[in-house]
Amino acid sequence: MTTLTVLGALTGAALTGCGGASPAPAPPAATAPLSQASSPASAPASASAAPEKPPTMAPGPAGRIPVFERRPAGGGTAGRSAEKVVALTFDADMTADQGPRAASGERFDNPELIALLRRLKVPSTVFMTGRWAEEYPAQAKAIGADPLFEVANHSYSHHAFSAPCYGLPVVGKAAMTRDVERAFTAFRKAGVRNVVPYFRFPGGCYDDTALRALAPADVTAVQWDVVSGDAFATDAGAVAEQVLDGVRPGSLVVMHCTRSAAPATEAAVRRIVPELRERGYRFVKVSELMEGSAR
Repeated sequence: MTTLTVLGALTGAALTGCGGASPAPAPPAATAPLSQASSPASAPASASAAPEKPPTMAPGPAGRIPVFERRPAGGGTAGRSAEKVVALTFDADMTADQGPRAASGERFDNPELIALLRRLKVPSTVFMTGRWAEEYPAQAKAIGADPLFEVANHSYSHHAFSAPCYGLPVVGKAAMTRDVERAFTAFRKAGVRNVVPYFRFPGGCYDDTALRALAPADVTAVQWDVVSGDAFATDAGAVAEQVLDGVRPGSLVVMHCTRSAAPATEAAVRRIVPELRERGYRFVKVSELMEGSAR
């Protein structure tokens, strides 16, 4: 799998550190924003609405939060390991200090991408920062009200939970749980529904200290096994090829929905979705992909 090359302009970008290889307790990568306008379309029966109680994985040793990367090839519910399902996830990144940039016209959302997912009826999981929900409360609420989507936690301000991590500021150990809870609070204030107890580390960076520190948050960390390479990319065809080459049954794909930092994503999705469906794949949210691996 090709590893995303993060461009030099990492320093104030909302997607700082996005992209990277399949993560372990070390930095890989990923994160970005969402949509507006198009009101939540009614989801079809196949939209895989979020279960009343989303599945989570059992805590790891010594209370570490568990980490989910893809549906295991040889585990889970009988017969489901080889099922041709794939989860597309979209990171909604925004940092606490990017308000002035948003006020000056920079877009950290991508309404057209969300509208496309609705038209194509693609169930998806959006990993949202609390700061993004504060900047775009109407969009956050609309996404969270649409049964086609589920909203997961991507921290409050997209700061790193371990270092080094692509130059991101680092959250102190004592503040980690508080940061995650602050994001959930921002979702509640924006009226976001369909919130699931999943957390994605900014930049994909984590270590044993972070896994232990987040135990009180009672979340399952969600990483990925397929990097789309869409952060800062301008070639939609290359992004689509990277996803299509990497997807396997049970894969979890990381993408972004920030117009300013991932401008090619919508065009890439226009190709990815029909081609994977032609190959027999069904799109699911992370909550469905996690079923069978849950506690």
